[in-house]
Amino acid sequence: MANPWRGDVTLNINGSPQVMRLTLGALAGLEAALNEASLVALVERFEQGRFSSADVLAVLKAGLVGGGCSMNPAELDHSEIEGGPMGAARAAAELIARAFVVPA
Repeated sequence: MANPWRGDVTLNINGSPQVMRLTLGALAGLEAALNEASLVALVERFEQGRFSSADVLAVLKAGLVGGGCSMNPAELDHSEIEGGPMGAARAAAELIARAFVVPA
C-alpha cells in the first residue's frame, strides 16, 4: 500500500500495482540520467512543462528503483501503463511533488 508521507505513488503497470518512491539515491540517479545540475533545476523542468516522454520514463524508472520494485526498470519501455502517456506523466509529476512536499 502506498504511503504518501514517504512519497509513495502507485501506478498500475501491466495490470499490476507498483509502488514507486524517489529516495535520495533514486533522485541522484535521476539527476545524472537527465543531465541536470541540481534537484531544483530538475523540479523546475517539470514545473515549467519542459519535459519529454524520455524524462517521464526516467522519473518512473527511478521511482521503481526507489520503491524497491522487483520489476526490472528497463521493462517499463515496453510495458502497458494505466492511463497511457498522460497517466505516466501524472505519476511522474506526483513522484516529484511528493519528494519535495509534505502531504497536507
